[in-house]
Amino acid sequence: MFKNKIYNYITLELLKSFILVLFSLSLIAWTVRAVNFLDLIVDSGYSTSTYFIYSILNLTGILTKFIPLSFLLAILLTIIRLERQNELLVLWTSGVAKSKITNLFFLISILIFFIYILFSTIITPTALNKSRNLVKESNVDTVVNLIKPNAFSDTFKGLTFFVEEKKNNIIKNIFIKDESNNLNSLLPKNSSAKNKTVIAERGVISKSKIILENGIIQSYQEDNTVKIIQFNKTLLNFDNLDNRVIKDVKIQETSTYKILSCLKNYYYNKITEMNIKNCPKDNIAIVIETFSRRVLMPLYIPLVSILISFLLIYTKNKKTKIINRYLFFTLSFVLLVLSELLVRYSGISNIGFYAYLFIPIIFSPLLYFILLNNFWKELR
Repeated sequence: MFKNKIYNYITLELLKSFILVLFSLSLIAWTVRAVNFLDLIVDSGYSTSTYFIYSILNLTGILTKFIPLSFLLAILLTIIRLERQNELLVLWTSGVAKSKITNLFFLISILIFFIYILFSTIITPTALNKSRNLVKESNVDTVVNLIKPNAFSDTFKGLTFFVEEKKNNIIKNIFIKDESNNLNSLLPKNSSAKNKTVIAERGVISKSKIILENGIIQSYQEDNTVKIIQFNKTLLNFDNLDNRVIKDVKIQETSTYKILSCLKNYYYNKITEMNIKNCPKDNIAIVIETFSRRVLMPLYIPLVSILISFLLIYTKNKKTKIINRYLFFTLSFVLLVLSELLVRYSGISNIGFYAYLFIPIIFSPLLYFILLNNFWKELR
């Protein structure tokens, strides 16, 4: 009963530290990234609500990246806290084996392993995919910030703006070049214009619309003739225009099921009816790297728990104890950095893939037995 309370106490302390560190690091990184996402409002004209939802959905990807480092810091802080409060000394004198604490850390690392797997394979790809669909399905909320005086603006594909003067929502001396037939609604239905030029004296911006006054529309026809239409007032609607924000689904936003289907089709040459996006047959390395990042990278978390458990080995010298803290933390941190670097090479060759897979599988039991041997020597 007493030992169960001790194990529950250590588990609770470790998980509290893990959650605190994880959300602290993620919040800092998310704040920095959210500032970059302001381009959705400033340069692309999306609404504030779209910006906030998009930013929050991207938080899941940040959380996933910080899980291994947060666990390392949490287990280190837990050991240091228990040492400073002499709680570890009480445990050893009461007959609690160090191997039991190491096993406890390992079991908690398995829990963190499954949390990482849940996020990396299901939650994060789903959330990132929804964020991309949000951008794809949302219309431009306002073009006020997109149009700047005495500057060319090409926010929308095939459409170039230039205004000489802008005051609040009023713009003057407007020049618009349309090379992608975005503004076909301004011409008759039977028009065969290749491109259009709109010149107007004045315009009024109203959210995603511009009311142009006193101008002309020059259209260059397929028969190499130019038609000119004069207008007193006309309306430009930007709701359905395609801005330059990337709307295609990226590989990290692709579901794990499609990643596995892509690998299956590549290695077994099986053709399915499902249309798999982001499955480049000529560059399958990026797909393998994504699979390794989602499924194999969490294997390094239990290895970290074993490596940092070397701090439980008894040392008489206080200076040596401090050096050991820095040493094993540095080794564990370098291990996580290498896992992040080596995952990029896992898709380049079979050797790189199997090396990335077997490093934690081989070194975890090896380091565990070395650790147990040290504990056994202490008892002798």
